[in-house]
Amino acid sequence: MSARPARGGGRWVTVPPERLHPWIDGFADRHGPFSATGDARVVRLLADDGALAELHVPFPPMTPPGPPHVTRLVAHAGADRRIGVFLVRLGGYAAGVFHGSVLVASKVGSRLVQGRTAAGGWSQQRFARRRRNQADKAFDDAVETALRVLTPHLGELDGVVLGGDRRAVDALRPDRRLAPLLALETEPFLVVPDPRLAVLRDTPAQFRAVRVRVVDPE
Repeated sequence: MSARPARGGGRWVTVPPERLHPWIDGFADRHGPFSATGDARVVRLLADDGALAELHVPFPPMTPPGPPHVTRLVAHAGADRRIGVFLVRLGGYAAGVFHGSVLVASKVGSRLVQGRTAAGGWSQQRFARRRRNQADKAFDDAVETALRVLTPHLGELDGVVLGGDRRAVDALRPDRRLAPLLALETEPFLVVPDPRLAVLRDTPAQFRAVRVRVVDPE
């Protein structure tokens, strides 16, 4: 589990689905009995001492929503899902299919994209054109990889999680070949380093986790 400050107060905690019920029990131990409310996207626990936990439903919506909220959320978070993951950074990419936390299909790759230069004049313009061409080829390779790995599983996927660098991913969104995959896009966006195989294998710890905003009593 990890924690970081939350905008507007409190802190964000990420809880693995296997630890969700113990975490909720611990919340009750620390803050006393709580009442549970919520909907298809958020379950809220309000403890007797004023502490609040907002548990954001992974892979929303949770169906059916409603009481018993905690029981439904724990079952929903722990369900086995087949998820596609597509990671892109300038010059690097990875695509994989997970069943639960097990990687069942994958491919990673990279293509040289030169860094920026401080040179000016015609040399700078030629360099910029060459760099754009390199980036275009790298992005095309990334799209082809995603299609090759994810498309055969399209009918089985419960969602597609994107990650890497937002600017790189946004540059690919207009590509019509990706439309069937983007139609399955789900949160969270995974901000990860260079998408090597080891990085891809570690992504379930992020996309399967339940994000919880905790506000302690004043």
